[in-house]
Amino acid sequence: MTEKKNRLILHSSVAWHVPLIMDIDVARAVGFDGIDPSTRKLRGFLDAGFTEQELLARLDGIDIPGFGAVFDIERGGASEADLMMEAESTFRLAHLVGAKGIQVMTGPVDVRAVVAHAKGEHTDLYKGMLGFPRQEQIAATVKNLSRIADLAAQFDLLLYLEPMSWTPLNKIADNVEIIERSGRDNIRLIVDYWHCFTAGDTPDVVARLSKDLLYGVHISDSRPFAAGIPIEDDLRDIEMGSGVIDLKLWTDAVKATGYDGWWGCESFSRKWHQENAYEIGREVHRQMKQLVQG
Repeated sequence: MTEKKNRLILHSSVAWHVPLIMDIDVARAVGFDGIDPSTRKLRGFLDAGFTEQELLARLDGIDIPGFGAVFDIERGGASEADLMMEAESTFRLAHLVGAKGIQVMTGPVDVRAVVAHAKGEHTDLYKGMLGFPRQEQIAATVKNLSRIADLAAQFDLLLYLEPMSWTPLNKIADNVEIIERSGRDNIRLIVDYWHCFTAGDTPDVVARLSKDLLYGVHISDSRPFAAGIPIEDDLRDIEMGSGVIDLKLWTDAVKATGYDGWWGCESFSRKWHQENAYEIGREVHRQMKQLVQG
């Protein structure tokens, strides 16, 4: 069966505090084409004592293009073994629920480590390869990503890299280089408007990408940001369509590549997280439909 073009997918962050079952119900009630659940919500359902069979019954075949994430993929030394165990556990969960892909990210995922490094302060947080030459950062990431991709292939999964704007390898160009040097055909790139915007990438950069490289889009907004280290909790605390990112401009840039796959929307508005999930879901769907399909 041919997949529907330009599918609108409900991301778990839209209603961050509700359980997985509510995400599924909101998606179906509002008219989303599927869900992008968080690992936290999927595992939370199982950790509460429900069985895998009960999880599958609740999902009832709903489209899950992917979820995430496997973080800090450049980890080396003793922590590399932990990375691979985390990846395999996530892949098994993805295979169970019928997801097609898993999101992966370079680190450090905790922005506080980046802030401490910039200030020259000591921190016990994972620092990744902060301060290392770029080519060493790239090489370590390529090595690990190749291993993770080979493992993902055993579960018939794609990986999709999301550049994190506070990390050293935060540009689209960095991640395209990583993908190309990995030499694996099951690695793609996801475009997240907020991460691109705060990393200094522009819609023109996105428009020049090959559509075959893309797997997924995260529509997202931001408070004003001039320079420095982007602090996600502050900058993303804004309702979709109320921030400074020109959502139509970025969406048109993605469309210029010829991409017509799935589109999600991340929301980290604390006000929205306290509102009625169905009402917020309808508003997000309305805006997404206008941007993507209008």
